[in-house]
Amino acid sequence: MSKVVVITGATSGIGFAAVKEFARMGMAVIGVGRSDQSCKTALAEIGRESDNEDIIYIPADLSSQKQVRKAAGEITSIVDNRYNGTIDVLINNAGTFSGWYRATEDGYELQFAVNYLSHFLLTNMLLPKLGISVDIGETGKPGIAATGRIITISSGSHYHTRMNWKDIMNRKRYNCLTAYKQSKLADVLFTYALNRRFSDSHNIRAYVVDPGLVNTAIGEKRTGGLVKWFWGMRRKHGIQPEEAAKTIIYLASENNLIQEDAVYWKECTPKEPSKYSQDRDAALKLWRVSERLCGIHEQGTNDIHQKVENGKPEQNTDTGLQKTERSEPEQMDSRRLITISRGEAV
Repeated sequence: MSKVVVITGATSGIGFAAVKEFARMGMAVIGVGRSDQSCKTALAEIGRESDNEDIIYIPADLSSQKQVRKAAGEITSIVDNRYNGTIDVLINNAGTFSGWYRATEDGYELQFAVNYLSHFLLTNMLLPKLGISVDIGETGKPGIAATGRIITISSGSHYHTRMNWKDIMNRKRYNCLTAYKQSKLADVLFTYALNRRFSDSHNIRAYVVDPGLVNTAIGEKRTGGLVKWFWGMRRKHGIQPEEAAKTIIYLASENNLIQEDAVYWKECTPKEPSKYSQDRDAALKLWRVSERLCGIHEQGTNDIHQKVENGKPEQNTDTGLQKTERSEPEQMDSRRLITISRGEAV
């Protein structure tokens, strides 16, 4: 049985480049894209380049926690029905940039919601599917990695950045670059927290990928004026998405990493992230805040959270935000699925 990969932000840029390579490698891929049309367009291109029929796309706007939960429910149903209830690799790749303050339907700053909170919520919802996954063939050796992997895309912009605990949504003095950098720092803190909680007890390993400067349109979609011009000029110096995706592909497909316990990776090589991003107290505080922002009970959404790292829970942080209600993953709506075998919603 081939590896089962779930990847967000799968219709353009780095994510789409990774999906095309996974398809070529024969992996089963469940991709999440922002709209029906973007999913259909991506799938059509993959279909022209690969005969892999194990590619499924799910449309979901990850700025909405309701849609994140719905996507998690659909992914869970697909995995249970088609792939023995197991996900080998979860790739949190979705990302956005906004030149001005935008609030999501949940009342959260857009970049923090998409670039970080959607990763936190989706990962927590899918954790039960990311445990041990070993396919023993005739040789008696594992055919795929025995450890579930979580790969989250961050950025070198997390360096020289700290969490703004007093105003985590940056409402009072919004700066688009500061908000972006904080969201990417949160991804690194989150990854270290995942490893502290689950790498030993549940055989799950989490990694961060720094893709470097990439020639994509992420900085031009929700910007204007000088900011849009700056991103347009800056991207010209970036590498192509196919090059940036190589580290993601390496971490997702290589059974024997050159340094398995390394967390932060760039250009297929371990790299030291900022000292602050490795701070245990900051990571724990962010986890507690994220649980409240996502409406997740302190002990988690399922049994996998029963064993967590020891430590005194942080006091509530005044973020000026209301808590959303806890919700379980919604059931799959088969009409939303887009598969390579049909090429249309079914």
